[in-house]
Amino acid sequence: MARRWRPSHLVLVAGAAYLLLISLKFRRVLDLATADLAATDAAFSSPSSSDHLPPLPVSTTTSTTSPSGNGNGNATLFQVQPFWHRYDRVSLPDIVARNRSALDRMADDAWALGLTAWEDAAAFAGDPWELAAVDTATTDKCPSAVSVRARGRVVFLPCGLAAGSSVTVVGTPRAAHKEYVPQLARMRQGDGTVLVSQFMVELQGLRAVDGEDPPRILHLNPRLRGDWSQRPIIEHNTCYRMQWGSAQRCDGSPPEDNDDKVDGFTKCEKWIRDDVVDTKESKTTSWLKRFIGRAKKPAMTWPFPFVEDRLFVLTMQAGVEGFHIYVGGRHVTSFPYRPGFTLEDATGLFVKGDVDVHSVYATALPMSHPSFSLQQVLEMSEKWRTRPLPKDPVFLFIGILSASNHFAERMAVRKTWMQSSEVRSSKVVARFFVALILYWSSRFHSAWLYGFSLCVEWDDGSMNRKNNSRKEVNVMLKREAEYFGDIVILPFIDRYELVVLKTIAICEYGVQNLTAVHIMKCDDDTFVRVDVVVRHIKLNNGGRPLYMGNLNLLHRPLRMGKWTVTTEEWPEDIYPPYANGPGYVISGDIAKFVVSQHANQSLRLFKMEDVSMGLWVEKFNSTSPVKYSHSWKFCQYGCLENYYTAHYQSPRQMLCLWDKLVQGRASCCNYR
Repeated sequence: MARRWRPSHLVLVAGAAYLLLISLKFRRVLDLATADLAATDAAFSSPSSSDHLPPLPVSTTTSTTSPSGNGNGNATLFQVQPFWHRYDRVSLPDIVARNRSALDRMADDAWALGLTAWEDAAAFAGDPWELAAVDTATTDKCPSAVSVRARGRVVFLPCGLAAGSSVTVVGTPRAAHKEYVPQLARMRQGDGTVLVSQFMVELQGLRAVDGEDPPRILHLNPRLRGDWSQRPIIEHNTCYRMQWGSAQRCDGSPPEDNDDKVDGFTKCEKWIRDDVVDTKESKTTSWLKRFIGRAKKPAMTWPFPFVEDRLFVLTMQAGVEGFHIYVGGRHVTSFPYRPGFTLEDATGLFVKGDVDVHSVYATALPMSHPSFSLQQVLEMSEKWRTRPLPKDPVFLFIGILSASNHFAERMAVRKTWMQSSEVRSSKVVARFFVALILYWSSRFHSAWLYGFSLCVEWDDGSMNRKNNSRKEVNVMLKREAEYFGDIVILPFIDRYELVVLKTIAICEYGVQNLTAVHIMKCDDDTFVRVDVVVRHIKLNNGGRPLYMGNLNLLHRPLRMGKWTVTTEEWPEDIYPPYANGPGYVISGDIAKFVVSQHANQSLRLFKMEDVSMGLWVEKFNSTSPVKYSHSWKFCQYGCLENYYTAHYQSPRQMLCLWDKLVQGRASCCNYR
């Protein structure tokens, strides 16, 4: 009798066929994945000589050739001279002219230090690539482990982190204390106070502009008491250019999507909650599971991992896909890496809040900084070099505010929206406006680290390495400007409060160095759809002066908190209508007005440059009616579909946006 086929036999045959197919195609899958990774890395690697295009015409005022070390030894360099933008006194109406404001004194110091820093950078006669190589050799020796005891709240991680690195914090949360919440008082909920006990553990990066917060690669915030949900939670987030991303909150509830994991770990583990009661399964269900042979896994539920006045051991481990948080050796949460943030940039650990820190240990740290070499960032290729300023008037001049060490950001802009047809044809001209970075010398007696001054014990070797690193930035900035020809160097030390001076310099450059019908200001992390912005300007150009962007109306200055604006800085109760700083457009006649007012010392300055521009436009509008044009598509925070400009975009996101734009899609890339 022939054996009869059963359904189970068909399943076995189908499974065998599937395994055979996978075995044949697996190598092909690996090859495709390897090719995709190689293509991604090639976007940031130095090009081969076969990728070089014929050189663009450059300035004939200089016959200097570039050093042979960069692979373009015969390239003619642009002549670089600092833009001698003058700074005049703030002309507040209620301040006597003989009195010097804090902004005045800050600018005076920045100019004095900046001129000296420029002289030192200009006097360097060697090969800047050799300076970078020497400095890399001296700074690459980083410890594999760091330990800080005796209540250390700031830990320096010289070469950042790498996959496998871990940071352990031993501490004790403090007892809850009362905090006054004005919102509760207005809602008449009790006396307006709430018991709060929370602390923050942050992995932060370095930044060059004083007054601006450093990026948070990881923000871990356990809230024992005081959260709006009235439950203990653990919150994770990131912050870039003072803009927070979307928070990941873990409140002890089971995850909604069990497949959404990081390196195989669930994002939020379950813990005991007072408002949730676990239901016990019935005897029938339990008997049925045992009958069909399904193993019953023991359910272990733990309490919230942090308790007031009780010691904890918190470990943050860097995995392949994200960070993994352990408390007392037990996995609690996992947080995936976000685009634009890299482990090697996490050069500082900060602990703050209601916690007593006993010790901090960092292990398995990288011994060298893999991205320190500027030759891996600056792609010295002819195809990225700019053309000389045109002699004919241009429709739009774009001034891009940038920091001295933002080499990767500038390179990303060159490789993306500065390659648009409008810029390549010189109908639109774009330039970076960069101030200098401060480094310690016999004439400079302070240095900035992590955004504030630190009194630390430096040995001679570490101080010299820090000095060389910061001096190298200024020297390489000058070298970058000479090669690409798209940087305007402002010889003062960069500070957040002095960004307004860069805005005035953009107006002066657009009026004096070329004839621009319109002038646009943006940041180096702003992606600009140049063709759409030009089209939008033409649609709104009715023969009147134009002020276009994402406008704010009736905004009030903050009189308390971190971003306090004093009555001396801004006496009025509200700001004038102003466009958000990441991207706005003014007509050339407004720019000429700003330049003329600045020349006769009647231009009022304020540390918030976008508010200052709104103030100047309002004054110009009193004599010449201005057309105010508002659009949300000049994005202030992140990116919107069919955007005009997208803000807070990392270099990789810039490349992603450009690739989509080339394909005809104005869609956003990964959100932070």
